Parts: sequence; C-alpha cells; structure tokens
Amino acid sequence: MPNPWLKKNPFISMWLSGANPMANSARGQIGAEVKRQSTAAADKHFSDMFATWTKALTATSATERKRKG
Repeated sequence: MPNPWLKKNPFISMWLSGANPMANSARGQIGAEVKRQSTAAADKHFSDMFATWTKALTATSATERKRKG
C-alpha cells in the first residue's frame, strides 16, 4: 500500500511555483540595498578619513601664526 503522505499535491506545487519567483525577487532587492548601503558607508568613511588627514597636513605653519608683540 503506497504512503499517502508521499503523493504529489498539485496545489502545493502551484503555490511553490509562484512563491519561488517572489522569494528570488525579494532576495535580489535586499542584496541590492545591502550593496548600496555598504558602498555609501565606505564612501563616507573614506571621505571623512581624507578630510581628517588633509586638515592635519595643511595646519597653519609657524610663519602664518600671528606674531606676539
């Protein structure tokens, strides 16, 4: 006697056939958003780092300071 739990269910098959494209679309959108956010964070980090180094390297020199007297 065959096991009834192993019999194919056409309704579940149709539901999974529709669910797979939706899941793949959501996965793609989430991946794209993660990439956008990580790129933005990296850009901000590097621009802040370069701004800090530029400011430190272009500090006022001894000749540009106000003289006492």
